[in-house]
This record gives sequence, structure tokens and C-alpha cells, in this order.
Amino acid sequence: MAEVFVTVVYIALLLIYAFINTTSVEGQKLDVTYWCNRIAMLASSQFPIVTALGTKNNLVSLVTGISYDRLNYIHRMMARTCFMLLCIHAVGEVISSPYFHLSGASLRAGIIAMAAFLVIIIVSLRPVRTGAYEVFFYIHFLGIGIFLVGGYYHTKDAYGSYWIWPSFVIWAFDRFIRMIRLVVFNHSYFGFKSGTGTMDATTELLSENVVRLRLRRPPHFHWCPGQTAYLIMPSVSTLPFEAHPFTIASFDSSFPSTAETEDQSGSGENHGTQVLGSSTPFWKELVFLINVHGGFTKKLKEVAAAKGQAKVFVDGPYGPSSDLSSYDTSIFVAGGSGISYTLPVFLSVIESVRKGKSSCKRVVFVWSVRRAEHVQWIDEALIKAVQLTPPSLTVSIRIFDTGALSMSQSTEEDSSRSVPTEKISTPEQDAANGSLISSKLLLLRGVKMENGRANLDALLKEEISMASGSMSVSVCGSQGIARAVRHALRFPVSGPSSILSGGPSVTLHVESFGYA
Repeated sequence: MAEVFVTVVYIALLLIYAFINTTSVEGQKLDVTYWCNRIAMLASSQFPIVTALGTKNNLVSLVTGISYDRLNYIHRMMARTCFMLLCIHAVGEVISSPYFHLSGASLRAGIIAMAAFLVIIIVSLRPVRTGAYEVFFYIHFLGIGIFLVGGYYHTKDAYGSYWIWPSFVIWAFDRFIRMIRLVVFNHSYFGFKSGTGTMDATTELLSENVVRLRLRRPPHFHWCPGQTAYLIMPSVSTLPFEAHPFTIASFDSSFPSTAETEDQSGSGENHGTQVLGSSTPFWKELVFLINVHGGFTKKLKEVAAAKGQAKVFVDGPYGPSSDLSSYDTSIFVAGGSGISYTLPVFLSVIESVRKGKSSCKRVVFVWSVRRAEHVQWIDEALIKAVQLTPPSLTVSIRIFDTGALSMSQSTEEDSSRSVPTEKISTPEQDAANGSLISSKLLLLRGVKMENGRANLDALLKEEISMASGSMSVSVCGSQGIARAVRHALRFPVSGPSSILSGGPSVTLHVESFGYA
């Protein structure tokens, strides 16, 4: 609703302004030529803002704290509104000058710019962005250059180019900042011996559609749970400067170094990386769980199948990080590789409670997987997380194997989104079935694995009925999972009446899949 409200208000303000003071210098009211040129100038005045909102390092994010990916919706909405205004300008020109010809360089530049803008609008539609991101990337990059250059020469004679050239400056500034960040965080490629080998990434094919990428981060590279980074892999991508965004699935924890210090002093109860064991990468290294689609990720899958290494430039981190230290209860809901977002935030809550920085009393971790063996992606991290949980914090881990649905359950699911969970597997049953799941994880207190889809409606309502104070619900997965969580938390479950009757105040955070 917030997005709809912003869109309607923005379009309304532009249209209102377009019809104010439309009398020409000759005194003619709503003169078509004067009005359509004014519409074009109004659209041009939005270009610097549209450009700024499309960059990773922009002043709006710096001032407001809103991440670039959240602002990307406004970027697209403003661009499409400007396209609408420019179409009105073009129609007005045709009406006022029906016998125009293409001999003028300014007119040709304007037509080329509008054609490029139309192509950009088409490839920026969600189905194209999600289904063919690389096509969108190439065409968007090239099309923006053609549009701005064409727009500059089209408006130069009308003294409107002063709205165009700032877009080049904003874009160049963003590229300059990103280049500085690349040099700083990938210094091993630029002659600094201290960083040699730091950005050599190892790849592992976890399943048919998921690749795990691991690399040792530079000592000065830090990130917050839930943030993203752009990966540039010249040996894998089609073009050497391609940058692909992925969520960092690991947590930049101080635990290993702290534990090592305690161990050296002889007074610590932990033993550094020996305690963390094979889960250490999820606590300190850069780890990415990458869904395989086509193009870049398909080539990366081929590298992972050969268990190869790849050189990686890391540009980031970007995006906000949720601070859950003030919540009494935290619930995490993920589907498949959505665990990339919920796992590091989950680990950060446990560490905050250990350090006394959070008063959280209960954490619920819900993960839906298509196959039971997918739990192996993060089982060591979950085991260590439970083992490191302080007594004051209750942890409940519920894993749902959706691939174990029976035929009858599948039929019932077609008619209802919410299917009650009927069957709960035990470690003994998993071993009997030849499951690859670590029985050590399932033997831990508070860990449960169930067959079938999660009944998120019943699960969340049950947690709300038991909770008090403040509660955060973080979800990352498919649109269906996000809708199910929103449906479960709708009024009056988390409304004022629930709070007045002693229920928790609920804050929902939805992290989107794919390229927003």
C-alpha cells in the first residue's frame, strides 16, 4: 500500500504542476506547443533524481538510511512516469506540427532517445529482470547512455540540457566511489602483497540448483547480517565488469578472535575455531548461497561442478541490517536459499545475547526445504549456534521437508495454501531412510524436522499467543511464503486490540527474492 500511495501522490503532483501556469507568452491559455514543451521540461527536471536513485552510492541513502534496493522501486516508478510525460510531449509536437520532417538533428536525437527509453522500459519489467537479468543489465547500461546523449542534444537548442548533464556527473561519481571500494577491498589485485590470495573463492555444488561460494575476506572488510555484496568474476561472466548482487550468507562475528584470546589466557570456556569446527566459515568468512538460473550462474555452476576456484572482486557491502537487539522474541522464516538472509541474522541474535547486548528471550527459526539433504548446507552452523546459545535464550528450530509431501497432500495443497503438518520424522527414521541429514542436529534440544509444508498461519499465531513484549518476524523466500506470513499477521492478530489484551507488538520485515 505504501508503494501505491507514493506512486499516486507523485503522479498527481507532476500532473497538477503540469497544468499550472500554462498560458503562453502571447497570452493564449493552454497553448499546445507551449504546454507540451513545458511537460518535456518537467520530465527532464526529474532525470538527475532518477539517476541518483538508481545508483548504489547516493545522497538519499546517506541522509535517510534507506538502502538503494528499497529506493530502486521509486527509481523505476519515476522513470516510467517521466516516460509517460515524454510521450505526451511527443504527441503534442505531432499535433502542433503535423508536417514536421526528420531533417533536423535535434529531432532525430529526440526520436533516438525515446526509442532507447522505450526499450529500457520494456526490459525493466519484472518478468524480464528476473528471467533474463543479464539481458536487462546489458540493455539498461547501453540504453541509458543512448537516451541521455540523445536527450542532451535534443534539448540543447531549447536550453534544457542543464537538466541532462548532471545525470552524467551523478553516474560518474557513483562509478568512482565503487572503483575506490573495489581497490580498497580487493587490494591483492593491485600490488599489495599483504592481501595475496585473499579473494580466491572456492566453489561447491550443493545441489542441482545451488552453488556455495566461499572466500577469505580482507581483514578490513566488515559487514552486517542481511547485507548484500556485488560479485565481479571476470573468468566466469560474459563481460569482465559484470557485477551480480548476492546476499552474504555468513555472519561477521567477533566470536572466533574473542574465543582465541580467551583460550590463550587460559580463562576462556571456548577454544576459538576449534569450537566452531567446520562451521567457522559461516561465522567469519564470506559465504554466498547462489541459486542457479541461466547465464552467469549457469557458468558458475560448471565451475563448481569441477570444484574449481575463481577470482572474485567484491563490491560492498550494501543494504541495511536489521537491529533486533531490542526485541523479546525473534522469528525467522525462510524458504530454500532464503536462508542466506535469515541465517546470519539468526547467528547475530545469539551472539548479541551472549554478549549481553540483547534482551531477547526466544528465537524461532523456520526453514522450508525441497529435499531433506539440503539441511546439510548449514547444519554445522545450526549445531554450533544451538551449542553456543546461553541459558537465558530459548531456541526453536523447525525444518520442513516439502519434498516429502505424499500424493494426497499434494492434491490437497492445490486447493488450499495452508496444509497442516501431519508427520514428524525422528533421527532414527532419517537413518533408516538413508537420509543425509546430520542426526546430531536433530538430536539437539529444540530442533525438529517435519514432512510437508509449514502451516505458517497456525505456527505464527501460536507464537504470538505465547509471546509478550515486542516481536520481530523476518521472512525471506518466495512470494507465496511472504504472502502467507502477511496473511497470518494481518489484523487483528497483531493489531492494537491484541496489544491491549497483553499480546506482543509485531514488526514484520520481508526480504525479497531476486532482482527487485
